[in-house]
Amino acid sequence: MTVSVAEDRPISRVEPSPNDLDRTLAELGDNARAFARLPPRDKARLLREEVLPRVEAAALRMVQASCLEKGIDPAAPIAGEEWLAGPCTIASNVSALADALDQIAARGAPRLPFRAVREDDGRTKVRVFPMRGADGALLSGFTCDVHLERGVRRADVRAEQAAFYRQADPEGGVSLVLGAGNVASIGPMDTLHTLFNEGRVVVLKTSPVNAYLGPILEDMLAPLVSRGFVRIVHGGPEVGGYLASHRLVSHVHITGSQHTHDIIVWGKPGAEQDTRRAANDPVLKKPITSELGNVSPVVVVPYLYAEDELWFQARSIATQIVNNASFNCNAAKMLVLARGWAQRDLFLDKLQQALGEVRPRKAYYPGAEQRHASLVKGHERVRLVGEASPGTLPWTMITDLDAADAREPLFSTEPFCGIVSEVSVGSQDPAEFLAAATRFCNDTLWGTLSASIVCPSILEEDPVVGAALERAIDELRYGAVAVNHWPGLVYGTVTAPWGGHPSVTLADVKSGIGFVHNTVMLGRIEKAVLRGPLKTFPRPPFFYDHRNMAVTAERLLRYYARPGWGRIPAVAMAALRG
Repeated sequence: MTVSVAEDRPISRVEPSPNDLDRTLAELGDNARAFARLPPRDKARLLREEVLPRVEAAALRMVQASCLEKGIDPAAPIAGEEWLAGPCTIASNVSALADALDQIAARGAPRLPFRAVREDDGRTKVRVFPMRGADGALLSGFTCDVHLERGVRRADVRAEQAAFYRQADPEGGVSLVLGAGNVASIGPMDTLHTLFNEGRVVVLKTSPVNAYLGPILEDMLAPLVSRGFVRIVHGGPEVGGYLASHRLVSHVHITGSQHTHDIIVWGKPGAEQDTRRAANDPVLKKPITSELGNVSPVVVVPYLYAEDELWFQARSIATQIVNNASFNCNAAKMLVLARGWAQRDLFLDKLQQALGEVRPRKAYYPGAEQRHASLVKGHERVRLVGEASPGTLPWTMITDLDAADAREPLFSTEPFCGIVSEVSVGSQDPAEFLAAATRFCNDTLWGTLSASIVCPSILEEDPVVGAALERAIDELRYGAVAVNHWPGLVYGTVTAPWGGHPSVTLADVKSGIGFVHNTVMLGRIEKAVLRGPLKTFPRPPFFYDHRNMAVTAERLLRYYARPGWGRIPAVAMAALRG
């Protein structure tokens, strides 16, 4: 069954037949050129005047549906997770894209902040946060810079922005977006990126895990659906495989697992995949971009931290573990500590205390209980935090891993459940430790998506340690590196690019190829680097213990949907009450 264009008809979750999919793709193909050549000003108006109001109107339904499926009380503060990771981020993305498209119409490229572009030690960097006027007020003290590939000069940045919009008569094309099942904003934001950054119309296939969002997404994106620029379909691997191989689909984007990616690209696991890899003969002979997860490290630079600093960072890391029941590709999964660090035990105890403040959550993602059991098995130093019950898992800390054990499954397998592990490397010397930790993350841990480093400002200001920190940031092969905070904030800025480090290949894809979001439309990206203070006040509204998270997040959504300085005080007051 094809997706209905009419706004008042629900989407069926019945798997469409090949004939239905053929018709869907033909409809999109008929509109591909018209969309590609639609003037940027008209695209901006479509987003700002038609899509953005619908995102705001459907926001509560999206949050309530997600909470219901994930076992969250929609009236509790923790429901703010679904506001922030769902409609709030979508609204911010739509608003930022509309601004960028207006700027392309006016001046040929999205605007960059004053003095945003600089060259530093032979590397060109572009500041993309704060970008909009209220960014500094909403997230004071934070910055995000995009590091471009080596060889890109300062003068190249503007010339390579918004590459699609530099084409005279683009033909466009049809993209397949295979949506993720864990976070409500991923599928629609990948769709928006493909449409407005890359100029292709989209068939979005929802994941079976969150296909319940289909009717809500149809409502949010109705102005794009009604014009034949987007179609939303449901189904399992057979539907995805049929669409990926279809002659009318010119590009595929997937957010999911490397296993699924490799089946699409290389065929069935086993001999077929091995043979095709060896011959560099993929089944899928068209471009594919992807975001495929990570064993996300948190590197803690040794120092004699104050107790309140340790407690803030323990709560920050606990937030990165428990958010969305730990079903996030950027959830903290590996604590990389310094061998012999005097505060190691105190820090782990504080992290355990923080985890103990959060009731275990519903293990809603398929296979979580089996993954948890298999990864805990065989480890002696395991701390289970919170009572397990049918359908829930305790938060789990596995400590004292051997950094030299190349066979350790926790180094090569993303748990995708509430497990965080700990390993010690290097020494108590901060500069030596940073070098050792960088080698360990690059050479031992699986994934290239995101990493974080905890480092106090007093060490950043030290000439030797500061230089070592900058080397670590530069050398870490991750698409997002955050200092003192969750790399998930890079995702949340929407102006910054989000994706795996570009050092991978199709045959060894790790966390994926390509970047999404990137509303300033930069080219030749290597990574995004977010920085913030070691400890902030008030507590960040996404922290698990923020008592007013849901109210703050809903007010933030209203601000993004209808920007204006007059709405900032309401957001700030809600955040201060946390």
